Amino acid sequence: MPRDNYTFAYGPYGNTEKILTRARGIEVYENSFSNKGTSFTLEERRLLELEGALPPAVRPLASQVANCQRRVAEKASDIERFVYIRELFDRNVTLAHALIASDITRYLPIIYTPTVGLACRHYSSLFRKANGLHFYPGNIERAEAILRRYAHRQIRVAVVTDNQGILGIGDQGAGGIAICVGKLMLYTQGAGIAPWHCLPVSLDVGTDNHELLADPDYLGWRHERLRGTAYIDFVQRFARAFKAVFPHALCQWEDFSKQNAFAIRNAYLHEMISFNDDIQGTGAVAMAAILAAMRIKGESLIDQVFLVHGAGAGGVGIAEQLETALTAEGLSVAQARARIFTVDRRGLVTRDRDLEPYKQSFAKDPAALPWFKDAEDRRLLQVVRKARVTVLIGTSGQGGGFDRQVVAAMLANSARPVILPLSNPTDKTEATPGDIEAWGDGRVLVATGSPFPPVARGGESVRVGQCNNVFVFPGVGLGVLASGASEVLPEFFTAAAHAVAAMVRDEDLRQGILLPEVRQLRVICRQVALAVGKAAIRAGVAGRCAFSAFQHQNDPARLAELLDGMAWLPDYLPVESL
Repeated sequence: MPRDNYTFAYGPYGNTEKILTRARGIEVYENSFSNKGTSFTLEERRLLELEGALPPAVRPLASQVANCQRRVAEKASDIERFVYIRELFDRNVTLAHALIASDITRYLPIIYTPTVGLACRHYSSLFRKANGLHFYPGNIERAEAILRRYAHRQIRVAVVTDNQGILGIGDQGAGGIAICVGKLMLYTQGAGIAPWHCLPVSLDVGTDNHELLADPDYLGWRHERLRGTAYIDFVQRFARAFKAVFPHALCQWEDFSKQNAFAIRNAYLHEMISFNDDIQGTGAVAMAAILAAMRIKGESLIDQVFLVHGAGAGGVGIAEQLETALTAEGLSVAQARARIFTVDRRGLVTRDRDLEPYKQSFAKDPAALPWFKDAEDRRLLQVVRKARVTVLIGTSGQGGGFDRQVVAAMLANSARPVILPLSNPTDKTEATPGDIEAWGDGRVLVATGSPFPPVARGGESVRVGQCNNVFVFPGVGLGVLASGASEVLPEFFTAAAHAVAAMVRDEDLRQGILLPEVRQLRVICRQVALAVGKAAIRAGVAGRCAFSAFQHQNDPARLAELLDGMAWLPDYLPVESL
């Protein structure tokens, strides 16, 4: 359906109340936003000239969802289930989201990690329908005009990737846009941001994946990756265009390479309403697990010694979040950094090494470490022992990196150490919860990056908390939009971490569980959004919600009213004639 054939009618909170259309007949049915399938009422069928185009029975949404659940269950693999749900999304977006919301715990691993990684790899062969925008050197000069085609949808959130650091599988070229689509589906599920307000964007600057370049069916720009000035100029052109067309929208940078992730985040920190989920979202959800662990231990953050094993985007993002949280507790930046150690594939990160810029903040001065004698002291096990580490975080992608000796060393430092093996997929996790449970005699507090089955303890089956960024980024986005924040501040993620940690139930804490359940996602995101909005008010960056006639006037109570009023639920809206 042409974009000038339909529009949206909004309520006082910026929420969509109805879809208005000039289209008739099959054009209404073929638009994924207005399509209701067999749920069009008899009156709508007459008004929109759909009579005769559909069977006579009207099937309610709940019955459609039940039918879709049966179809998904019949599929032989998760990638087939992924394809089914994405095809449903492309033809009837409300039904797709209603299906996912019917059992978010079941469907989340299908629409996002780990299954979406396979979809990225096979993007060209699985391609069915265009979704989102692909910018490449052949059209980046026209970026502003291309973006303006979406202005009628009042875009509120864009997830943007250059496709280079996709999950744990690296450069996936044009296929990386599947990550953006998946993340935006989670914005809708968690934060209630309507699908028509979401925009996936691929910055296709080429690929260094030679399998893709040699594949005759590859759909991306068939060229090696742009680098240096050409790359910077490309990203700048996109950023200028996006800010010009959608000045109040949130831009989430996603799955960039380590160096580019930090450089781009920092370059646009104050120029755009933007953040990087791999850095800041990962830092916040890991912090949430640590805060929950402190509730169990009855200890303070400032009494801990932290070691991050893996100094990439996620690892340094966690270190940054630790620093922000520790300084909020009263430490100076120097004191906070003294309690944070980072280890990469070459061992302890120290200033006497040639380091990438993003690693430098947490590099140690060897002369300031009385226990540091030789190269042996760079090893993970030695740092754990000699620095007296009490919180160990894994983002290395090195399966088995935390062995029995490392766990024993942690137990020597604390009666209840915290170990977070966050690398995914599961074959890259630093240690399995089952092994840590056995080696640590149930004393270690654990949360993982990938989903794991429960562990056995004392005749009980104990859930393993998952450090899933979905607990953070949708709520941060909603809080930013609702508060009208002019930029995304580091303290927003500290506020988000505290909100997530507060959602862990007391009975879960008694079992050593550090994160809430995904089935609570909508409630968690609402609490995160409220915390972020209040943080924006305190920081003086809150203003007027650009998508609403509702003025909260820096009043947290009215902010809560706005959050409830602007959220979209997966239920069919009235479709009326324009």
